Amino acid sequence: MTPTWKPDVLGDDYQQHTIALGADPDGEGEVEATLVRRTPPAEPSRVVLYVHGFADYFFQTGLADFFTDRGAAFYALDLRKCGRARRPGQIAHYVSDLALYDDELDQSIELITSAHPELPITVVAHSTGGLIVPLWLNRRRRNGRPAPVDSAVLNSPWLDQQGSAMLRGPITWALIPLARVIPKRVLPAPVGGVYGNSIHVSGTGEWDFDTALKPLIGFPVTVGWLNAVRRGHRTVHQGIDTGVPTLVLHSDKTHFTKSYTEAADRADLVLDVKQIARWAPSLGPRTTVEVVPGTRHDVFLSQLEARQAAYGVVTSWLDAAHRSEDNA
Repeated sequence: MTPTWKPDVLGDDYQQHTIALGADPDGEGEVEATLVRRTPPAEPSRVVLYVHGFADYFFQTGLADFFTDRGAAFYALDLRKCGRARRPGQIAHYVSDLALYDDELDQSIELITSAHPELPITVVAHSTGGLIVPLWLNRRRRNGRPAPVDSAVLNSPWLDQQGSAMLRGPITWALIPLARVIPKRVLPAPVGGVYGNSIHVSGTGEWDFDTALKPLIGFPVTVGWLNAVRRGHRTVHQGIDTGVPTLVLHSDKTHFTKSYTEAADRADLVLDVKQIARWAPSLGPRTTVEVVPGTRHDVFLSQLEARQAAYGVVTSWLDAAHRSEDNA
């Protein structure tokens, strides 16, 4: 297939291509995904594909600059019903099964390999994307068609439900029958916004993103979507294998709070970092976990010193991982 690139909202260095996915298995009309690319270096040495998390989309131009400066052709994927790809009437980020994302991930990889034949590919994923991507890699490997990916970097991947044992246990079990009858029912949840305000320019942050695509208080969570996530969690907990060297990055602390203090800028406000550390080894035998002190939930949106440290960890790990693969 030949992609049709058109200008993207991020400016002259960015273009986007719409990936048609056909009728939505979840009954919300035609669905599509959006692949974004940054103008690549003249002779790229590898490719990076970025996958966002829940209530998120690709806007992290600093991340694109980092990889481009290292010689990579950078792409990012807005998944179905997310960010640029969401269409009127569709529930933001809703899927009944995380495996539905395999379609746009597969098509993105096909487009990338057509444009850059024989170049190695690193997949970078954040939060819920950090759950979606390893499950996809594991399914590809188990089905005998491993993705042409040689490394994965997971930025604060969502590997378990944060909160009490009651929430992780009995309440989760109750989702199974509920998801069959009221999959799109919105679950009650406290109104947040501390994290969003801590990173957006309208609050105390430095990042200017579209709050229609990434609301400061997030999007509502539905029964069917959370059930899909919890099924993904259970699969990870049973043990999977991405099949490639995998780096897991996370902060050194969690700080759940309903009000902003300076501590909010130096901790994960969204996920329990102890859970990330606990379950990361379940992603496969070639998983490396790196704690980056003082980082936020999105480590690449941390304050300058902390995000520079995160970039340094990624650089060192990728260099070592690729040297090891080259010598294998």
